[in-house]
Amino acid sequence: MLGCAPNVIEENKVTQKIESLDMNIFSQNGDKIYSITSPYSTYNNIEHKFQLKKTYINLFKGKEIKYFVESDESSLSDNNKLLKLKGNVKLKTVRQNKDVLEGDIFIWEIEENDYLLKGNVRFENDEMILNSAKAKLSKDDIIEFFNPVKYVIKDEKDNNKSETKAENAYYNIKTKSLSFGSNDKRVRSIINF
Repeated sequence: MLGCAPNVIEENKVTQKIESLDMNIFSQNGDKIYSITSPYSTYNNIEHKFQLKKTYINLFKGKEIKYFVESDESSLSDNNKLLKLKGNVKLKTVRQNKDVLEGDIFIWEIEENDYLLKGNVRFENDEMILNSAKAKLSKDDIIEFFNPVKYVIKDEKDNNKSETKAENAYYNIKTKSLSFGSNDKRVRSIINF
C-alpha cells in the first residue's frame, strides 16, 4: 500500500514570510477591535494562520486603547478570531499603567471578549501581588484568579506586609477592589507587623 496524501498537502502548502507586520482588525460595524505589530511573522495560507515573533497588541474598546499586550511569540488563526500568545506575556491597563498581568499563555477567542491567562499568572501593582495558575479577564474589567490563589500586600518598601491564600480571587480594575471566595476551604490570612 502506498499513500501520497502528505506529499500533496506539502506541495500545496504556501508560507509567506512577512517582515514588520502592522495589522488592524475591525468589527463588522467598522470599530477597531485590536491592532497587532510584529517585526517578523509568517502566514500559512492552507491553515489560514499567522505565526508572529515579538508580538505587540493594542486592544480597543470603542475608539480608545484599553489594554496593551506583549509576548515573545503568538499565533492568529481561525480567520483572525483566535489569538494565542506564549512566552513572557504581559497585559497592561491603559488607565493604571502600573497594573501588570503576566502569564505563560494568553488565549483570546475574539468574539467572546474574555481573555484567559494560564501558567504562572501574576498580577502586580503598587499595593499588591496576586499569584495563581490561571486567570480570566472579563469584558466588565474583573480579573478572576483560579485555585490556588496567593495574595500579598506590599508596604512602602515593597516588603510583604500580609499574605492570604484562597481558592478564588476577584479583582475589579475600575474600582481597585479585591474579594476572595472559596467553595470548600476557608480563606487563610497571615498578617506581619
